[in-house]
Amino acid sequence: MRRNPDDRAWEGTRAWVEEVLGDGARVDAVVRLMGGWTSEMRRLRVSGVGDADAFVLRSFVRPFFVRHAEALLLREAATLRLLSGTGVPAPVLYGVDAAGDHCDHPSLLMSRLPGSVRLETEGHEPRTARLARQLVGIHRLRLPVRDRPRDYQAWTTPERVRIPEATDRPVVWRRAVDLIRRDPPSCRGTFLHRDFHPGNVLFTGQGTDLVVSGVVDWVETSWGPSDLDVAHCSTALALLHGVPAGMRMAEEYVAAGGTLSPNPADHLYWRLLDALAFAPDAEKVAVPWRELGRTDLTPAVLERRLESYLAELLRRYGDG
Repeated sequence: MRRNPDDRAWEGTRAWVEEVLGDGARVDAVVRLMGGWTSEMRRLRVSGVGDADAFVLRSFVRPFFVRHAEALLLREAATLRLLSGTGVPAPVLYGVDAAGDHCDHPSLLMSRLPGSVRLETEGHEPRTARLARQLVGIHRLRLPVRDRPRDYQAWTTPERVRIPEATDRPVVWRRAVDLIRRDPPSCRGTFLHRDFHPGNVLFTGQGTDLVVSGVVDWVETSWGPSDLDVAHCSTALALLHGVPAGMRMAEEYVAAGGTLSPNPADHLYWRLLDALAFAPDAEKVAVPWRELGRTDLTPAVLERRLESYLAELLRRYGDG
């Protein structure tokens, strides 16, 4: 196997991949995929199995995520099995070693999907419409109770939010934090991707031929309000492209047939709960985006966009 400079102890993983894929399979080359943050993503070239370039390996390497890898990978494996045949363009599962019993790191082997991540600002409006339509399709999945994933988990609390020291709008931050001190609104649960954003969606084509060709990273799949998935994608769009882009996602989602809370205060809660989870870590999530070419996303840009997005949410939904 041709090694990359950042490869670390992958011999056991290679042997596991070849065993999973059967007699005659040989991993000939590995290419690191850019844009991952929680895990190492690698495209594998495997001879002896038909389409040599049809495989992607996810491995948790960083100590924090290794500690949580078993639950994350088992959840993703179960979700990929569940999505098979549903029409959602998710990878096919080939194998999982969630505890790292055979691999050098906890790993999951899946199919490689066509297309690419597109984060450039040019053309983001038609992509947002496609994102919304795909998310409606995910939320329309109907599952028996036994197949439902775990209930969603909030990714922040009022006590964990750090208001930027340099802000000239502290009132915006304090009001936003105060509004998530309430109990979560009652909601009709649905199947959530839970980390749906442009960095986890692949596209092919241009113009009228633009289509979503893949949705990846299913480790956080949950059960909860559709507003929360919309909120997460909206925050990412606001950080990537500016406040108007972040506000457009919910409109596109409803136009595509999706259902959000009819109560503006409840919808505002979910939007703020997600957005505030990026404070003070918006810089952290932008690291993989910069790897994919968005070098304009400096800490100052991200902080300014997040603050402006919070202010617009408060204004739009009647509390600003």
